[in-house]
Amino acid sequence: MLEGAGTEKEPLLPARTAGRGHPHRGTFGAGDCPDPAASCTVEDAAGAAHDLYINQAVVFIEDAIQYRSINHRVDSKSLWLYRWYYSKICQWVLSLTITLILALAFIETPSSLTITSDVRYRGTAWEPPCGLTESIELLCFLVFIADVSGKSYLIGWEEFRKTKWLLAYILTLVVSLIDWTVSLSFSCTETIRIRRILRPFFLLQNSSMMKKTLKCINSTLPEMASVVLLLAVHLCLFTMFGMLLFARSKDKQQDKEWVGYFHNLPDSLTSLLVLLTTANNPDVMIPAYSKNRAYSIFFILFTVLGNLFLMNLLTAIIYNQFRGYLLKSVQSSLLRRRLGIRAAFEVLCSLKECPVSTNELCVNANTLLQVLQKVEMDFCCKQAILRTVRSCPHGILSAALFQKLFDELDKDPVKQHPPTPEYQSTFLQKVQFAFGHHFFGYLGNVVALANIVSICVILVMDADKQLSERDDYFLGAINCFFILYYLLEMLLKILAMGFKRYISYPSNRFDGFLTVILLVLEVSTFAVYGFPHPGWRPEIMGLLSLWDMVRLVNMLIVFRFLRIIPNMKFMALVASTLLDLVKNLRAFAGLLVVVFYAFAITGIVLFKGAVVPMGNISVVNATSGNSTLQCGTYEQLEYWPNNFDDFAAAVVTLWDIMVVNNWQVFLDAFSRYSSPWSKVYFVAWWLISSVIWVNLFVALLLENFIHKWDRHSHRQSLSEIEYQTTVELMFRDVLEEPTEEELMEKLHQHPHLQLCR
Repeated sequence: MLEGAGTEKEPLLPARTAGRGHPHRGTFGAGDCPDPAASCTVEDAAGAAHDLYINQAVVFIEDAIQYRSINHRVDSKSLWLYRWYYSKICQWVLSLTITLILALAFIETPSSLTITSDVRYRGTAWEPPCGLTESIELLCFLVFIADVSGKSYLIGWEEFRKTKWLLAYILTLVVSLIDWTVSLSFSCTETIRIRRILRPFFLLQNSSMMKKTLKCINSTLPEMASVVLLLAVHLCLFTMFGMLLFARSKDKQQDKEWVGYFHNLPDSLTSLLVLLTTANNPDVMIPAYSKNRAYSIFFILFTVLGNLFLMNLLTAIIYNQFRGYLLKSVQSSLLRRRLGIRAAFEVLCSLKECPVSTNELCVNANTLLQVLQKVEMDFCCKQAILRTVRSCPHGILSAALFQKLFDELDKDPVKQHPPTPEYQSTFLQKVQFAFGHHFFGYLGNVVALANIVSICVILVMDADKQLSERDDYFLGAINCFFILYYLLEMLLKILAMGFKRYISYPSNRFDGFLTVILLVLEVSTFAVYGFPHPGWRPEIMGLLSLWDMVRLVNMLIVFRFLRIIPNMKFMALVASTLLDLVKNLRAFAGLLVVVFYAFAITGIVLFKGAVVPMGNISVVNATSGNSTLQCGTYEQLEYWPNNFDDFAAAVVTLWDIMVVNNWQVFLDAFSRYSSPWSKVYFVAWWLISSVIWVNLFVALLLENFIHKWDRHSHRQSLSEIEYQTTVELMFRDVLEEPTEEELMEKLHQHPHLQLCR
C-alpha cells in the first residue's frame, strides 16, 4: 500500500473560483497533447483535461474499493503506472517472488530434500551447485528493485524520505546484494549468509495489515515488559529459595532434588522456568515430595503465582491493548474508502457538466457511467451501482447521493439461489415436495450417523485381529449399502431441486463431490477384488490392498459426516465465526511465518551438525555403572529427527518447542551438544512464540468472538445461517461515518489537491 505522496507540480484539482472549479490552461500530463512540439488547441486541451479527470476518478474509486491511500501522483503517466502496478498480474508476480525467495531455504545448503530428518537414518541430501539458487535470488532481487522503484516514484521524493518502510526496504536490498556478491566470490562456501535472515522482511513490508499489527505490538511492549520483569523477579526469588531449600547434604539418598534440578544456578533457573510452563510438572517436585510432603507447598505456590496469576495477567494486558484494535483498523479502512469516493466526486465536479442553475456541487450521471465502465470491481456490485445511476432523477448526483451509491461496496448480500423446476406431473410434484423437504436432509444425517456408528463397531471388533485373520465382508457390504444410499439421495435431491439449485448450496457440492469419489473408489474395489463375500482378504492385487481401499473409503465417509454442521444452528454459527477468523487473521499468521523463518535460519547457523548419533560420541547421559539411558532425555525419547541440520527440520523443532510439551528436553540436549548458552535461544523463542504470539492470538480471538456474538451485530434470527460475513459487516453497527468536515480537511491536506472552498 502506498502511503503518502510527494509534492507534485500538477495539482490534482485546479483552483476553484466563485465556489466552482475550472481547469487551468495546459494543466495535463505528458502525452495529453497529440503533438508535444506543436501548440495544443483549446479543444485538445479540454479533451486532455477531461480524460485526465476521468482517469483520476477511476483510480480514486479503485483506491476506495481496495482501501488504499489516495496520496499518490495523479498525472497521466503516473496514473497508468499506478494502475499497472496494482494490476492482478503485477501483484501476482510480486507475491510469487516473495514465496519463491522464502522457499529457497528448503533447497539451499543445507538442503531439506531427504526423506527423514533423523540423524541416524538420513541419507546424503542433494546440494544445489553454486550459482543455481543464487541466480534465482538475483531474479527475485531485480523484481524487488523494480517494486521499490515504482513505489518510490509513485509517492514522490518528499514522502519517500519520510517513509521508514521504504528506506528499510532499500537498505535490506543493498545488504542482501552485498552478501550475495560475497557468496559468489567465495564460491558459495561461506557458512553464514546474512541475506537469508533478512528475507522475511520482504513478506512483512508487502502487507499493510502486518505493519499495523507490528506497530500495535510495539506499542504493547512497555506494558508487557513490566509483567515480564515481574515474572523474572518471581523466578529469581523462587530460584534462590529453591537452592536454599534443596541444598546439598551429607546423605546422598536425600539429594535427588539437588542433583536433578537444583544443582547450580543455571539448572535451578531452567527447572523453574520449565515449571512455569508446567511442562515438567510433577516430575520436578517428586524427589523432594517423596522425602517430605511439605515441599509440595513450594512448587504449588510457585505455579499459582507464576502460571495462574502472572501469565494470565500478561494475557489480560495484551487483550486490553488489542481491545478494539480490529475495530480501529476497520474504522480507518472506512475513512479511506469514504475519502477515495469523495476525491472522485471532487474530480468529476471540476468538469462543470451540471446546469448553471445548480448552486451546490454535483456530478453528471452520464460522466459517472463513463467512469464506472473503466473501474475494476465486483460485477454484481457494479451492476447494482449502474442500475441506481441510470434511474437517478434529472441525471444529477449530489455529494451525498454520490457517496450513497458506493454503499454497495460495504454490502455482501446473501447469494440468491436459482428457482426450483416446475413439474406438470402430479406425481413429480409430490416427489419434489417429499425429497425437497428439509426432513429428507435430516434423514440423510441420521443415515450418515448410522454409517459412522457401524464403522466404529466393526473397527472395535477387528482392532486386535491380524491382517490375515481380518474379514472385510461386513464392512464392505455396509459401505456398499450406504454409498448406494448416498448416490440415491444425491439423485433425488437433484430431481427435486434442479441441478443448478442443487450445486448452488456449498453443502450439496460437498456431499455430491464426496459421493462421486466414494462411488469411483467402490467401483474400483469391486473391479479388483470382486463383490463383498465371506472371506474377503486384504491381499494386494492392485496398487492398494483391499484393507487400504476400505480404509480410504471409511475415512471419506467420516469426513462426509461434516455435512451435519449446517443443520445444527449454533454449530453453524460457530463454524462460520471460525472461518471468518481464518480469513481475517492472515496478518498474524504472516507474522508467525516471519518469526519462524528468522529463528529457523538462526538455529541452523547456531546448531547445524550439533546433534550426532550416539554411535559417534560417548554416552554423555548414561547412568553411572551401566549404559542405560536416563529416562526422559533426548536420546532415550529418540528425538533425533528434531534438530537444526536443515530448514524443514528446524521449523518442526521450533513448532515442538512452541507447544512447550517436553521442551525442557531440548533445553537439556542442546546445552550438552553445543553450549549452555543455547538456552538463551530457546527461551527467547518461547517468549516470542508461546507467550507473546499465542497470547496475541487469544486476545484477537476473544475480540472477534465478542463482536460476533454481540447483540448489535446479531439482530438476525439464529435460524438464518445462510449469510456471508465480512469484517466490515461484522462491525457495521459500531462504525462511525466520517463527517463532511473531516473528509474535506483530509482532502485539503492532500499534497496534490488545491481547493478554494
